[in-house]
Amino acid sequence: MVNINYYSAIISLIIPFLILGPFVPDLIVSLSSLVFLGYVFKDRLFFYFTKKPLIIFFTFCLYCILVSIFVAEDMMLSFESSLFYFRIGVFSCLVWYLIEQDKKMLDYFYYIFIFCFLALVIDGYYQYFTGYNLIGLKVAGVRVSSFFGDELIMGSYLSRLYPFAFALFLLRRQNKLEISFVTILFILTSSLIYISGERTALFFHLLSFTFIALLVKKLKFTTIFILLSFIGIVSIFTFHDSSLKNRMLKSPVETIGINKDIQYIFTPQHDSLIRTAYNMFLDKPFFGHGPKMFRVICKDEKYAIGITPCMTHPHNFYVQLLAETGMIGFLFLFSALLYVVYCALRQLKTIVFKEQRYLTDYQVCLLTCLLITVWPLSPNGNFFNNWLMICYSLPVGFYLHSIYGKNRKEVLKE
Repeated sequence: MVNINYYSAIISLIIPFLILGPFVPDLIVSLSSLVFLGYVFKDRLFFYFTKKPLIIFFTFCLYCILVSIFVAEDMMLSFESSLFYFRIGVFSCLVWYLIEQDKKMLDYFYYIFIFCFLALVIDGYYQYFTGYNLIGLKVAGVRVSSFFGDELIMGSYLSRLYPFAFALFLLRRQNKLEISFVTILFILTSSLIYISGERTALFFHLLSFTFIALLVKKLKFTTIFILLSFIGIVSIFTFHDSSLKNRMLKSPVETIGINKDIQYIFTPQHDSLIRTAYNMFLDKPFFGHGPKMFRVICKDEKYAIGITPCMTHPHNFYVQLLAETGMIGFLFLFSALLYVVYCALRQLKTIVFKEQRYLTDYQVCLLTCLLITVWPLSPNGNFFNNWLMICYSLPVGFYLHSIYGKNRKEVLKE
């Protein structure tokens, strides 16, 4: 490319731009992927797209386009989700390529993560205690959102990118001062996820931290210390903040069914959406109704069920793919889940029998980002959402490099 360092720096700026909204990050992904495709054809770099995970992904993208054409009730609306979805895979390959060409790429991302997490920690806690953040935005009800404003996704941002940042931290040749500073920052970031009031984000964070603590070797004491400190700080917030306690602990317990008369999936609203999506799947089990069609078809009385049967998506990736892409599309995501489970079991085997580890600690953390993506038993956003997919595709690019990259041994040396 014209200037590798320039492109690496631009790509790393996606991390802070994600705080400001989806437009600029998606613009960077789209334009950079288009430029990369030009270089792929010019320099015959097709081998980046020949690896099995990429072949499966692009096959899924082609399938979604075909479903939009031949099955969707509104082809043009469906195309909004399916037609250019392949850019996510191209972008992951671009990230892989840049890591190979520019060793500073890892440093760019590491320092930007530290900057973004530190900024959110300072602003988030200030907003929690004062009611306003540093630029004058007021707390939305009892929720802390920092620079995200009315978009209550700060916890989602932190929980989805936390394992990614931790992966880069584990690659560092840390001195004691850096370890101490980053450890404190991670503890405060973990607690900030809790006080954001996002229950799904908290669950994802606990899931990812458990996964990492079980499977990593390096800094295991530090990992456990962060987790125990997080539990201690959360206990203090829970004891002194009744609103936060009700939202994060009392309300979920009451909703999921301690009472035997309650039979909801997650919440009454989620239950309604999921059952509606399932009815759509039963009607067209193989190919579904087409990407982005849930928001249209859910209005049909023969599918709608419960108190909130219709929104833009059913708030669960697996149910959404069943409704919109059928069993065939569902198998794409399910195969990714099986891959994560397979890798985790292989890693546990090497730990138990004291063999050479199947995955490095760096790879374990990156795989954790994929685990959050493919975890089936939780509410989540729209599978085709640009903001979410950018959060997922970045660590995937790093993970692909760790498996297939030419200089991966140099990067993964521990």
